[in-house]
Formats: sequence, structure tokens, C-alpha cells
Amino acid sequence: MELALIIIAVVFVLLVAMTTYKTVRIVPQARARNVERLGRYRKTLEPGMNFIIPFIDRVKPTIDLREQVVSFKGQRVITEDNLVVSIDTVLFFQITDPRAADYEIVDYIQAVEQLTATMLRSVIGSMDLEQALTSRDKINTMLRGVLDDASGKWGIRVTRVEIKAIDPPQSVKDAMEKQMRAEREKRAAILNAEGVRQSQILTADGDKQGAILRAEGDKQGAILRAEGQAQAITSVNQAIHDSDPDPKLLAFQYLQTLPQLAGGPGNTVWMVPSELTGALKMLSSAFDGSSGGGGDRGNGSVPSPRTHSASAGIGGASAPAELPASESSRGAAAAAADAVTQAAAAAADAARAAGVPVPVQAPGPESGPARPSGVVDSQAEGQQDAEG
Repeated sequence: MELALIIIAVVFVLLVAMTTYKTVRIVPQARARNVERLGRYRKTLEPGMNFIIPFIDRVKPTIDLREQVVSFKGQRVITEDNLVVSIDTVLFFQITDPRAADYEIVDYIQAVEQLTATMLRSVIGSMDLEQALTSRDKINTMLRGVLDDASGKWGIRVTRVEIKAIDPPQSVKDAMEKQMRAEREKRAAILNAEGVRQSQILTADGDKQGAILRAEGDKQGAILRAEGQAQAITSVNQAIHDSDPDPKLLAFQYLQTLPQLAGGPGNTVWMVPSELTGALKMLSSAFDGSSGGGGDRGNGSVPSPRTHSASAGIGGASAPAELPASESSRGAAAAAADAVTQAAAAAADAARAAGVPVPVQAPGPESGPARPSGVVDSQAEGQQDAEG
């Protein structure tokens, strides 16, 4: 009897435990479970503790209400320019109606995948490859709108669609790589050319500034040299006027300048000037004047030997003293003429050494070697003046 009571008590406890287990359902947060009573939808269990009628109500599997991520790989799509590309997509969705997700569609994951592939073919088919590669945001927005509208009746809300990868054929990849390499080389060449251009511009600008500065320096130097030469000429002119030189000194300076005129690098033809005769006369008169009276030196005239002879005939005793003076002046004039002739010959030699042609006078029957025309005439006139 006691054993039967114990068995009955154990069975009762088991029945109570089983009934409690069948009656109480605990649903986690962000989850949902649909309840069917006698095969018909009864309600959806909310998160927390829920009670049902055991053996009458049936609880279906748990539905996750959190946002879910599904990746679809290798969906082949044909573009507008007839290229087959493989597209990987990532879909973010969330179940908003557990009843519709459970009773409106058999497998909502597969339904979303197929719908995504269909929409991709529709969207990518209206674009060429370049647009498909550069318009991912546009594709994502279009896919999200279409999928959200189509999956709304399934109790699913598509929150985001992302194009993970677009893989064109290998031949297209090689062509694109060559194109990108050519584009990079083009940009590099352009940048290099721009660098060379900027370098040349800066170099030219620097040369320009340097040339301007050098020109300014040359200008200032020329101005200073000109001012110095002007001051030197003014000083020399003032000194000449202050010293009041006679024509004899100027004639001697003129003769000294002739070799310098012949030695100039720009001289191609050098003519012995006719003024050389006047210089010889002046120099000869200077020597005669130095041996004659002081009154003749003042006016620059040269006393002739006839004057000395006449004075000797009249003066009587003074004639022997003046005759040697006339001979000495005659010898000094001849020596001066020879010196001037040598100076002119040296000037002519310097002109020939510099490559400058010097016209000469042809020798006559009674004359000696050919000399410069001006020099021969000057020597002859100097000797005539000395012997006159």
C-alpha cells in the first residue's frame, strides 16, 4: 500500500513538472516565438516569461529580431557592354514582423539572396563596366530601395546593401592594368615636364636678373670711368692751359703719338699725314731758334744763313763768330730731321707688323730707298730750310 502511494506521488510530481515545463516559456531579449493552437497561429511570445496551454499550444522555433548580415558571393552579371563580371554583395536586414517572416515566406534568407541577384542583374545591366566600377554608391542605393520594397511583405527591412567586390574577366583586368600604367606614366611625364618647365623658367629668370644686375654694374662702371676720364681730360686740359706750352712741344708730342696710331688693332690702312711736314718744320725751327737770337724765337721764325752772311759783311769782326753758329744750327736741324725720319720709319714698321698697309712713295732716279711719302717730303723740306 505504501509502495503504491509512493509511486503515485512520483508520477504526480513528474506530471506537475512536465506540465510546468510545457506551460512556461521564457523568451530571450530581441527574440520572438510564434505560438500555434491546434495548428493555427495564436500569438507571438514576447521576450520574458510567457504561459501557454500545454499539449494544446505548440511553440515554433525562435526568430532573431536583431539586424543580420548575409554575404552573397560570386553572382555573375552581364554589363551593358557585354562583359560578364562577378559581384560579391553584403546585405544587412532586420526582421520587423515575426509572424510574416514565419508564415509569408518559407526561407527568407534564400529569398533575399535571389532577390539581390535579380536586382543586381537589372541595375548592372543598364551600366557599362566603367560606370559599374565607379558608381557603387548609386548601385547600393538602388538595390536597397528595390529590396526594401520587395521584402516588406515578408516582415523584413533591408537596412543596407554593399557591393563588396566586382571582378571583371582576366583579359579586362590586364587591359585595365595597362591603361592605368599608361595613365600613371603620362602623369609622371607631365609632372616631369612641369618640373623642367619651372626649372627653366626659374633659371631664365635668374639669368635675366643676373644680366640686369651685370648691365647695371657695367653701366655704373662705364659712367664712373667716363667721369674719371672726363675729370682726367679736364685736369690735363687745365694743366696744359696753365703751363702754356709752345708749338714745339706740341709738335714733339705729335711725333710721339704716330707709332701708337699705327699700332691700333682696328687700323687697316695708315696714311702718313701731311701735318708731319709742319711738325718737322716746327721742330727744325726750334733747333734753329735755339741757336739764333732770342727775338726770332718769340715769333717762331727761323733766321736764314743769308742773314748771318749779310750781318757778317756789315759787322766785320762779328762774321767769324756767327758762321760757326749757322753751321751748328744746320747740323742740329739735320740731326732732328734724321730723328724724325727714324721715328716715322719706326711707326711705319709698327704698322706693317700689325698688318696695316702703309702707302709709300716710289723711289726716283736720284733718291734712295722707298720711304713713306710724308716722311720723305718732310726730310727734304727740313734740309732745304736748314741749308737756306
